[in-house]
Amino acid sequence: MGDSIHNFCDGLIIAAAFLADTRLGVVTSLAIIAHEIPQEVGDYIVLLNAGFSRSKALLYNALSGLAAVVGGVLGYFIVGPWAELFPYMLVAASSSFIYVAVADLLPQLQRRLPWRQTLSQVAWIGGGLGLVLLAKGLQHSH
Repeated sequence: MGDSIHNFCDGLIIAAAFLADTRLGVVTSLAIIAHEIPQEVGDYIVLLNAGFSRSKALLYNALSGLAAVVGGVLGYFIVGPWAELFPYMLVAASSSFIYVAVADLLPQLQRRLPWRQTLSQVAWIGGGLGLVLLAKGLQHSH
């Protein structure tokens, strides 16, 4: 249920981003996809470990994922008329991505990891920052 709510909110965020600007919608969608793929694989494994059959775990995971579609469609029709709220919605969306980075990635750096794992974590954070800067550069070049 919690993952369905999360996916629904992702759909709302994607709809708001596309309504604000198509390029922003594409970048937002890519960021959410990059975040969702490992999460959904993890959710599938959790369901398997909880005793679900493979087909039942896949079904529940797919149904949860459909909440993003519902959120996107409802977001388009409900959020669209409130264009003046887009800046606040986009701040909420971007802050959720920052929260994921801070809550999930940085605490791992607090443990004493081998230097290769630490370097890998820093490289992923740097790669994410690089993608944001690239997207910003592409947006300003058009």
